[in-house]
Amino acid sequence: MASMDYRLVAVVEIGSTGIRLIVAELSPTGDWHVVDRSGKPVALGRDVFTRGSISRESMLASMVVLQNYRELLNGWGIDDRDIHVIATSALREARNRDMFIDRVYLQTGFRILVVEGIEENRLMYLAVRFALKDDRPQFSRCNSVIIEVGGGSTELMLLRRGKMVAAHSLRLGTILVDQQVRQAMGSNLYLQRFLTESVNNTCESLNVELDLSHIKLFIVAGSDARLVASRFGIELNKDCWVVDRQVFIDFVDRIKGYSIEECVQKLRIPFAEAEGIIPGLLTYKLFLEKTAATELIVPNASIREGMLINLSQGVDPNLQEEFYSQVIASAINLGKKYRFDEHHSRHVTNLALMLFDALVKIHGLDRRARLLLEVAGLLHDIGMFIRSSGHHKHSQYIVANSEIFGLHQEDLDVISNVVRYHRKAPPNSTHIAFIALQREERILVLKLAAILRVADALDRGHAQRIKEIKVEQREDAIVITVMGSHDLTLERLGLEEKSDMFQDVFGYKVLLL
Repeated sequence: MASMDYRLVAVVEIGSTGIRLIVAELSPTGDWHVVDRSGKPVALGRDVFTRGSISRESMLASMVVLQNYRELLNGWGIDDRDIHVIATSALREARNRDMFIDRVYLQTGFRILVVEGIEENRLMYLAVRFALKDDRPQFSRCNSVIIEVGGGSTELMLLRRGKMVAAHSLRLGTILVDQQVRQAMGSNLYLQRFLTESVNNTCESLNVELDLSHIKLFIVAGSDARLVASRFGIELNKDCWVVDRQVFIDFVDRIKGYSIEECVQKLRIPFAEAEGIIPGLLTYKLFLEKTAATELIVPNASIREGMLINLSQGVDPNLQEEFYSQVIASAINLGKKYRFDEHHSRHVTNLALMLFDALVKIHGLDRRARLLLEVAGLLHDIGMFIRSSGHHKHSQYIVANSEIFGLHQEDLDVISNVVRYHRKAPPNSTHIAFIALQREERILVLKLAAILRVADALDRGHAQRIKEIKVEQREDAIVITVMGSHDLTLERLGLEEKSDMFQDVFGYKVLLL
């Protein structure tokens, strides 16, 4: 049982190659330590990535594992609300995932949350930062990459001086690669050629976001890398190793010709791990060779630890704000990719946030909503990259189909609708993307879009003349007073065009003095 001031929490991860469990004691201050672990191999990824769905055999095997975990957690006395079951790419892509989720709930009582690739990135980032602690201060000063090769995907994050440039979930996993090689009846030589071409093509697009040759820190998560680190690494702290670049490359070159049976015998690892170790390590090696890193940093981290940190970080506002800053950094780099007007976008965003903060009693929204407004403000004109005419619709499309670190697809759906309505007509019954949202999300879109429209009107000429505003609530109006002496003719015209939604949503006219 947990200590008096602690509560027990459990995280179960249903992955491509196995189902793993972690139990931890979580303190009121946000500290935690692991008290139990377990892991069982189940070939869900092999099923899904070869036939598209989970086989009857794998489903039965999964039920056995999860029922055993249920008994174990009952023994620990963990409340259902403190049991978090997450699933990654295998279940995410399975045609029969809804049936699997339903059977798991009926037989075990577990409710499964299927996380998106970008959410895997976020959880991995949290785990890596925790494992690194303060042992690599240059993490915030130089360019770095965080990478994990899984069974169904490769999660990759690029950071410039500690700030998020991009986060991607690449369709390049060990099981997918192995399937491709088998279909071509290829040898390990073919495997290396296939991976080399895949990584080279990926790096061409990544170099647009951050020149990989300028990366100094190469941070590798995943069990394959931990195997190498346990043999050749130097312990940085109890949660992290460092492996010399050349030592790692030499080891991969030495074993890349091994068969699965040779991996089992010579590396002394289970068959389930041996199946993916060669393509996994080769992928790391190929990405490593594109960088200037002299060593690999290998944290003992997984998305399970990331989930534990996620559960505890609500009590740490500094960690939350640091995470939000990474979301904004990722959004800004998306804007740069599409050559947005950065001065105008940042200025409108600042004005929107001033309005948001001054009108809390009117809109009743939380800190998370403020983050979504900030991202929407930065990206509201991103569609100009495609065409000026109708750019609000192009902005909606780009945002809805992009990846922004730390944001779920549901968040992107909200933001894309907010940028859609920063100008022109308000939502109506023919706007499918809007009516597809949940009721609460539609209300959120209306509130944020109404605020953004006012902020955008205050920079109608894209000249950033209005630097500071004072916002005052009167009986039937919100009065915006501009600090300094300015000709406000253009801004008043902008408000006449754009403040209608604000009045409809909040019931107040907007006056500019």
